Amino acid sequence: MKISAFETRIGELLVLRDKLWRILKKNHVKPGKGGAFVQLELKCISDGTKLNERFRSEDRLEKAYVDTRPAQYLYRDGEGFVFMNLDNYEQQVLPESLIEEQADLLLPNTEVQISVYDNQPIGLTLPASVVLKVAETQAVVKGQTAASGGKPAVLETGLKVTVPVFVEAGESVRVNTETGEYIERA
Repeated sequence: MKISAFETRIGELLVLRDKLWRILKKNHVKPGKGGAFVQLELKCISDGTKLNERFRSEDRLEKAYVDTRPAQYLYRDGEGFVFMNLDNYEQQVLPESLIEEQADLLLPNTEVQISVYDNQPIGLTLPASVVLKVAETQAVVKGQTAASGGKPAVLETGLKVTVPVFVEAGESVRVNTETGEYIERA
């Protein structure tokens, strides 16, 4: 199935140059001169090589036909991340290499979609956003305005994000799983 480069999402799989690639990062770029484009960071499933590729708005990409299975994240053990298949309740361990950047967005009981290609798990798709608790953040400095752009915070999974100055430790925030950025207080 062909899709526009702008329709791609982090975690999706593409067939490019006769190989299967996972999208690790996506960046929309709108230069002052010329047309907009999408910069994708891709990782080859078979050999682990990475590739940065630019696609124009008219470029069509081949989306890999991948079966998805609903699953629930249970816990992390020495071998990787343990998920329960929601169709047959079997447990499945995914190695850390398949999850990489998404690991900091996973909490126990998070429902995900595990991607399967040729009956092998090759990755997962997270929900559009997740709610995480702020573990630590700086105290508000008197006189600091809300227009300052925010302050750094560490969430319960270890993910580091920038939050508005009014967010305190112990509060829950909603984080965009595609960009890893703060959306709102939860």
